[in-house]
Amino acid sequence: MISACPTQKLPHAEVMSAPSYIGRKIGYMRVSDQDQTESLQRDALQAAGCAVLFCDHGVSGAAVARSGLDDLLAMLRKGDTLVVWKLDRLGRSTLHLLQLLSELRDRGVDFIALTQGIDTTTSIGRMLYGQLAVFAEFEREQISDRTRAGMQAARAQGKHIGRPRIITAEQARACARRLREGSVTLAELARELEVAPQTVARAVHGSARRYID
Repeated sequence: MISACPTQKLPHAEVMSAPSYIGRKIGYMRVSDQDQTESLQRDALQAAGCAVLFCDHGVSGAAVARSGLDDLLAMLRKGDTLVVWKLDRLGRSTLHLLQLLSELRDRGVDFIALTQGIDTTTSIGRMLYGQLAVFAEFEREQISDRTRAGMQAARAQGKHIGRPRIITAEQARACARRLREGSVTLAELARELEVAPQTVARAVHGSARRYID
């Protein structure tokens, strides 16, 4: 690949024209192995006036590691504009997309999605940035609420939540002795140790040193 600027090697970038470094338009493309949109994306970004293009090849939208995107985000400066062909080229999920756009807003970087007609350099487009933090926080709260509800339901069913419970060899021997003496039941031992009865049974029979509910 061609270097994005004279002093920095960026292997995922192509220089389309001499960038001014003031209010630059920088494009990002993502091309998976299945789609055939690379030339379409490149032509659209060039037509939009992008001086530099970053690209991730053979990468799905759900991929966490994207070197091209990481290099692009490191290069962006206040006053720049990040341009994509479509929104789904940028974020791997709704929350990830909202977080990225919120980060761009906080850094003073504008954003354009050509297909959707989103352009934060316009007054209408700037309204989008004003709502991003609200949507991102809403999405985080929804995920948190679902997680809490799942944990509460699991606790109601007697399931252990958190780190795996450990029954040591000493505890297992003590449990076996008390069961033989008839001084306690398996269920009582399980409640005492805060594990499932099956975990106590496995420990007593010596099947392992570490047991997970």
